Amino acid sequence: MKTLLEKYNTATPRYTSYPTVPYWDSEAPESKQWKQLAKDTFIRTNEKDGISLYIHLPFCESLCTYCGCNTRITVNHKVESPYIEAILEEWLMYIRLFEIPPKIKEIHLGGGTPTFFKPERLVQLIEGILSPSILCDNAELSFEGHPNNTTVDHLQKLYDLGFRRVSFGIQDFDTKVQHIINRIQSYESVRIVTENARKIGYTSINYDLIYGLPLQTEQSMNETIAKVIKLHPDRIAFYSYAHVPWVKPGQRKFTEADLPEGDIKRALYENGRTAFAKAGYFEIGMDHFALPSDPLLTALKNKKLHRNFMGYTTTQTQLIIGLGVSSISDSWTGFVQNEKKVEDYYKRIEEGVFPFFKGHALTKEDLIFRKHILNIMCNQETNWSAKEDQCDELYAAIERLKEMELDDLVNLSAFQLTVKPKGMPFIRNICMAMDARLWAKEPQTQLFSKTI
Repeated sequence: MKTLLEKYNTATPRYTSYPTVPYWDSEAPESKQWKQLAKDTFIRTNEKDGISLYIHLPFCESLCTYCGCNTRITVNHKVESPYIEAILEEWLMYIRLFEIPPKIKEIHLGGGTPTFFKPERLVQLIEGILSPSILCDNAELSFEGHPNNTTVDHLQKLYDLGFRRVSFGIQDFDTKVQHIINRIQSYESVRIVTENARKIGYTSINYDLIYGLPLQTEQSMNETIAKVIKLHPDRIAFYSYAHVPWVKPGQRKFTEADLPEGDIKRALYENGRTAFAKAGYFEIGMDHFALPSDPLLTALKNKKLHRNFMGYTTTQTQLIIGLGVSSISDSWTGFVQNEKKVEDYYKRIEEGVFPFFKGHALTKEDLIFRKHILNIMCNQETNWSAKEDQCDELYAAIERLKEMELDDLVNLSAFQLTVKPKGMPFIRNICMAMDARLWAKEPQTQLFSKTI
């Protein structure tokens, strides 16, 4: 295993999309083209499947130096109202495009820090989204909350609007790690906000943890994991820290010398994985763990698990509308990403145009590889026996996978790939073998974080 870890510890995409963002077309689809792609998918899927919404709320009162998200640091809460008004105006552009009320199957509030916003502002936002829409009976509504500023009022008001899932960013409970990453919250504050959510009636509480952060040790990580298990969240996302200081300058507060690497970093993950299993959690796809009662596990067993820009989900919508700065929309046949700067986003909204600045229209080959990569990420297998699931580049991918077969990571048959248990830690590498765009134009500089 040590030899395999050394061999496959390469810079690898996380595959929340295919093609990955660096391999999108350099120019965004024309507004007319994106409107057509989005509307075509809406017409085809809205009645049966509904649509998903991701709303990016970028504001934070302080910078977490490990963070790779698009954020705006401010303590000025006067920014709340104009930002929400801009999001609702962007949403109205889609409402006018669709012409009939969309059926909303999923809403996720991400950040930044959604709970930076006052509860009444979040009510204004969600009521504005739902007013011209139809909320499906089984819709999944979720939000990300900071343990330090998620109040009972936040939890209650969002619950009253239909939210039943909440995700708290924990990262690590060790005080040395918390200080160097500038993400400080006590075990007690996490316990209290978790208990408050349960008392109100939230049915799914997720904790985000990160392994590989500066100053982490096996002992400190084991102590964090023990505390997490004691609080018994329904889901745990256990992510590898992505060190990309060339993208996020805040990460230059520490150096590679502060980071656990190689065998040590992998031990952090394996120790966590073992502890979660002993506590009754099941591994879901990549980096995720859930209790037996969680719908993610049911979806995994029934091969209904899905993955998108919001992570693993049970929702099978093909149309995802991203609202707010840097949000990504997905029509299944195309992607667009909104402006990353708040000022640029406001300017486009004021001009009455969709605020995206880059995107990609998927080719027939892209759609084939997207399907196979999603199958691997969600089901740990894929099949290309049907002619529509084949293309010339697929055979080059199969050749790349043969070395992984020799390493006992995958099993290849005539038209089938299955990930073996030994291959589970290398899911991203297996998907990369299927990444035709990356192999057609290998990057000259490091674009992605390492697998391990």
